[in-house]
Amino acid sequence: MYLKKALWAEEVASKVSPESEPQQDSAAMVVQELVDSLNRQRLYREITLALKTGLRDARAEFSFLRIRGLRSLLNFLRSVAESDSTIQLFCLTQSVPELRVVPALFQHSLKEPQDVRVANLDHLFGVEPLKITSPSTDAEVALALRVLEGCCLLHRESTALAHHHKAIQDFEACNGIEEVAELIRDKQLDENLRLKCGEFLLLLIGHVNGREKPPLAAIHEDISRLLGEKSASLIWAASQFGSTLDPKERLTALHIQAGRVLESLDLY
Repeated sequence: MYLKKALWAEEVASKVSPESEPQQDSAAMVVQELVDSLNRQRLYREITLALKTGLRDARAEFSFLRIRGLRSLLNFLRSVAESDSTIQLFCLTQSVPELRVVPALFQHSLKEPQDVRVANLDHLFGVEPLKITSPSTDAEVALALRVLEGCCLLHRESTALAHHHKAIQDFEACNGIEEVAELIRDKQLDENLRLKCGEFLLLLIGHVNGREKPPLAAIHEDISRLLGEKSASLIWAASQFGSTLDPKERLTALHIQAGRVLESLDLY
């Protein structure tokens, strides 16, 4: 969902003349404050509605519905990132439990798959149907990671919330480094997917750099073993980029550095 601009608000603002008399000027300021307040309330309602709609599908039992919800959330985050005011309103919504994006991601799309076994056949003879949740597909996980990345870039507390769900610990337990490295090394794989894996690896290493305790305490040794010394050195240097850049410049730098990592792997 893309956030719309209020045309009536722009019309009111255009009628405010800088050469107006003091009384008219004060009245115009009052009107403008009212317009700003109404516009902020409208944006908050639209953000809340977009979150509720996207999260409803993201929490669904079937993967195709969750993918639809994740795409909606991703488009929504792109719209939010266009202005500071919408970013502030989005951060405000993340204090409401039912509107939080990160827990929904880890409870559904990024949830570790479980072996569901049918203990008995009572549901065949009863009225209540058996509730089955379809596992996450690769496309769903990739979308969920992009949504998670966007939330963490726009809302600092979402990063801490992701730690609360033990994302890094689960990533290590599932041999995530090996899986990501295998995808990056696979030259037959889609180039965009390899780039996204490279970006994810750069963000991960930049975040856990310098850890002396688990999880991922030996991440540099693992990267050297899986991708080679030269590529590992480039990844370590590239992961230190742009912490002072604004979000758009940081994303551009991240994309460029990930491309260089892939080029180094293709050369050796």
